[in-house]
Amino acid sequence: MKTQDYIDREQRYLASNYHPLPVVLNKADGCWVWDVEGHKYLDFLSAYSAMSAGHLNQRIQNALISQLNTLGVPSRAFYTDKLGAFAEKLCILSGMDQMLPMNTGAEAVETAIKAARRWGYQTKKIPKDKAKIIVSSGNFHGRTTTIVGFSSEAEYKRDFGPFDGGFVETPYGDLDALERIAADPHVCGYITEPMQGEAGIVMPPEGWLAEAQAICKKHNVLFIIDEIQTGLGRTGKDFAFQHEINNPDGLILGKALGGGVYPVSAFLASKDVMDVFDAGSHGSTFGGNPIAAAIGLEALSILEDEQLSLKSKTLGDYLKQSLIDMNSGYVRDVRGAGLWIGMDIDPDKISARTLCEQFKDEGILCKETHETIVRFAPPLTITKDEIDWALGRIRPILQSV
Repeated sequence: MKTQDYIDREQRYLASNYHPLPVVLNKADGCWVWDVEGHKYLDFLSAYSAMSAGHLNQRIQNALISQLNTLGVPSRAFYTDKLGAFAEKLCILSGMDQMLPMNTGAEAVETAIKAARRWGYQTKKIPKDKAKIIVSSGNFHGRTTTIVGFSSEAEYKRDFGPFDGGFVETPYGDLDALERIAADPHVCGYITEPMQGEAGIVMPPEGWLAEAQAICKKHNVLFIIDEIQTGLGRTGKDFAFQHEINNPDGLILGKALGGGVYPVSAFLASKDVMDVFDAGSHGSTFGGNPIAAAIGLEALSILEDEQLSLKSKTLGDYLKQSLIDMNSGYVRDVRGAGLWIGMDIDPDKISARTLCEQFKDEGILCKETHETIVRFAPPLTITKDEIDWALGRIRPILQSV
């Protein structure tokens, strides 16, 4: 079968909810992937930050296989030997008190919503069914009906209503607006990304995160940070919140926590927040299973042992500055932190999709976001030589205008 044969089969039997680049992958190693016709590509997307430890990481594979040969999924009906170790390491690394394991990022966000609402009723004494949660404009937290219901993106919610309600949007980065909304005594929490991914790698004003936390504390509102994409070294710190604050009240993680091979997510919080959960109030058959715990534990060990956060900062600064120095007529802005960079493309000159297709033809895989942003987010295990290899192919394309 050729490339188009595989594409035709997917298009016939799969729902059309994605618009992939026309490449069919069947092999990977480290930062590289190959297609069915033997062409080699440098992965500059890393599964939207899920592949931070690189493809087929040997340590992740060994952890997976070892656990598969020992104990799989017994459910949370029983204690297991791995989950406590995983929770301990994640709590110590993040500075949070306790964690609640789930599978996907969206599940972890839903967990945070339930925690915030129950805390609002039990601790803040908000009247029954009156709790409100603040969200940021331009947010992206997942695809469940609850989550898309408070999205700013019309396409994410088109014809999926009616929605739950109970959410109030504030302009991202606007402290005055946040202050006004947080003063409502019915507000129990503010869930936000510290830096926005799907919105186009949008960076808030310097100092915003710390001031937003102070506003929430002033009004007795939980400050909950979604680091599904930004967490675990992606922005040059173990967690993006560490650029400005010590700890939020709640922290949402996913993607890279599963080592790129398994869905692992978690909601972490201070003990007073996590204490709202009691037996039977929330759960997940697969969440926190021994396989997930073993993989998550190894992913965290790799982050520490290989100093991936420092590497992300050093190589990310180099990559971003190199892109800026190209001074391309196609590019309106280059922004980001660590190995998480967005190029804002002038749509009057070229589309982001077209650029991504041209990069693909030169052996670099990345993806457009909202039609005007090209996202660069390679595995954190990438080397400077590999980045230079990519820059050598990106430069002629960006400077062709």
